[in-house]
Amino acid sequence: QVQLVESGGGLVQAGGSLRLSCEASGRSLSSYSMGWFRQAPGKERGFVAAITYNSGSTRYVDSVKGRFTISRDNAKNTVYLQMNSLKPEDTAVYYCAAARTYSVLASTYDYWGQGTQVTVSS
Repeated sequence: QVQLVESGGGLVQAGGSLRLSCEASGRSLSSYSMGWFRQAPGKERGFVAAITYNSGSTRYVDSVKGRFTISRDNAKNTVYLQMNSLKPEDTAVYYCAAARTYSVLASTYDYWGQGTQVTVSS
């Protein structure tokens, strides 16, 4: 089993930055691809970013390209999401997830964190 705990969310003004962290316990993340997803009120959970197990490849939803960066430190069993130039439409609960395959589909992820709230004020 893999337990994931997100942190780093909060309230920020538009144009500001936040860095989310997702720390794993129970098992090494080094063999898992990792993803970040988000869910805004009244909307379905959607893909934000993903990274392969060895950081060899990353992928982003179009709306965050050039603003968000996903990275990982397998030695620390932690994945990050650096979010810059935040917009009010980025407001959501952000979840990290672990999968055996590199994917943008939430259904392919095996383990999920509890989420961290990000609120961007205008």
